[in-house]
Amino acid sequence: MYTREFAPPASSPVENGDSIIGTWNKAFDRVNLQEIRRPFGYPFPRWLKDCRIKEWQSFSAHDDNYALEALFCNVKMYRMAHIILFDKKNEQRFIYKKIMPGTGWHLPESLANSSIDCHISRFYFRIHSWLDADAIKLDINIEGTRKQPSLTVHLAYNLNNQETAPIAVSLALEKRCSMYAYKVLAPVRGDMVFAGNHINMKQDTCSGFFCDYKGFFPYRMKTTICSGMGFNEDVQKKRRFGFHIAENQTGETNKNNENAFWLDGKLTLLPPVLITMPNGPDGNWVIQDVEGMVDLTFTPKYLCRSGTKLVITTADFISPLGYYNGMLASSDGEKIQIKNLLGLGEKLYLRV
Repeated sequence: MYTREFAPPASSPVENGDSIIGTWNKAFDRVNLQEIRRPFGYPFPRWLKDCRIKEWQSFSAHDDNYALEALFCNVKMYRMAHIILFDKKNEQRFIYKKIMPGTGWHLPESLANSSIDCHISRFYFRIHSWLDADAIKLDINIEGTRKQPSLTVHLAYNLNNQETAPIAVSLALEKRCSMYAYKVLAPVRGDMVFAGNHINMKQDTCSGFFCDYKGFFPYRMKTTICSGMGFNEDVQKKRRFGFHIAENQTGETNKNNENAFWLDGKLTLLPPVLITMPNGPDGNWVIQDVEGMVDLTFTPKYLCRSGTKLVITTADFISPLGYYNGMLASSDGEKIQIKNLLGLGEKLYLRV
C-alpha cells in the first residue's frame, strides 16, 4: 500500500529563502512565495517575481439536488471568476463568468482570518478564510440578465467536525520554483437564491471542497484535475467521501503530490496518477495509478470550455461536469466502488 510522510504543521513552505518540499496535515501559518531566493536562478525585482506567481481558490458544494462549482483566479495579467450551477433533477446547467484586467486583488497569505472581495458591475463575491474559527465562508451575488437568471450564494464550510482532515503540500517545479496547495473536504451549509427560488443547503447532505493554490508555475502551465464527492451507502452507516486528484508539472510525484481521498473523516494520501483522454476531452477520461488504489473513468456530459487568446497570453480552460465510475482504495485497504457519481473534470492550459 502506498505511503508517504505526513508531517505535523509548519509555519511556512519557505525557510531561509528555500522551498520546503513535503506534505503536511494542517494549513501553513503564512504562504509568501516572494520569500523564495532567486526562484528562476537569477535575481528578479520583487514586482516581476510577483507577476510570475499565479494563484486561485476553488469551491464546490454538492447535495442531492444541486452542484455548485466556483473558481476565483489571479494570473496577474487578468483575474477570472468562473461559476457553474447545476440543477440535478432538471439537468440544467448555468455558467457565470467574469474576466477583469490587471492584478486588482491578491489572495491572502494566511487562511487564519482574512478576506477578499470584488464588487464590479452586476457581480460581487466575498471569501472569508477563517481557519481560526474552523470555517470558510463564501458569498456571491450576480444580477440576472436576459440570458441568465440572478444568483445569490451564502455558504459556510464547517471545519470543526470529525469529518474534516486537511492536506497542505509544497511541491517542486522547475529550477528553484515551487507551488503550494491546501485542500479540505467539509460539510457545507447555507442558502442559495436562484431565479427567485430559495435553496437550503444542509450540512448533513451537502459536501464541498475548498482549495487554495499559489505557485511559480511555468510560462506554459498544464494541469488536469478530477474531483468528486458523495455519500457511501454500502454499509450501515452513511459515510461522506470525496477525492481530489491532479496531474501537473511537479517533480518527485511519488514522494509528494496533491492527490487525496477522504472517507468518513479519514484522509488517505494517494500516489501519483496518470490521466489520459484517448478520445480527447469530450470522451472518457481514464484515471489510474500503479499502486492499485485509483481506477476511475470520468465520462463528460456537460462540457464547458472558455479561453482567452492574445499576443502574449493564451488560456484554454475545459471544465466538464460528468460521471465517475470505478474504484478507490483507502489506506486501510478498503475499496470503495464509485457508481455514476457526479463530479468535475478540469483541464487547463495557460501561457502567461
